[in-house]
Amino acid sequence: MEEIGPVDYAIIAFPGNQFRGEIAPALADLVDAGTIRIIDAAFVGKDADGNILAFELTELAPDVQEALDTLGIEVEGLFNEDDIVAAGEELEPNSSACLLIWENVWARNVAQAMRDAGGVLLDFDRLPHDVVQAAREFVLAAAEEGGA
Repeated sequence: MEEIGPVDYAIIAFPGNQFRGEIAPALADLVDAGTIRIIDAAFVGKDADGNILAFELTELAPDVQEALDTLGIEVEGLFNEDDIVAAGEELEPNSSACLLIWENVWARNVAQAMRDAGGVLLDFDRLPHDVVQAAREFVLAAAEEGGA
């Protein structure tokens, strides 16, 4: 069996059920470039009354469905019903979420080289975008003040 690269997952909420088809082309660019491989996807929503609803790809709006069809999602069933319900419980009423699992194909070779060298992952985390952006802005502002 071929070794797989690092795998990530994300749950992205869309208040007001604003999930639209333009997200899929951005993902398709990454898939087409060999950067990532979409392994699984699931969709969940919470209606105005707080009822949780899971959606199949075929139940999404036609434009969203068509855009996602181009991604070659393997849908291996890595998200189970409990995962989908748990994500739905976190949603505000009248919201939806996309659950994605992807392989970071770009990191496959280096991850294998690290494993082959006996490397053991001790920690991994992702820094939130707003934290990194604020830190960058702070450093740039400080550099401008120091350089003036």
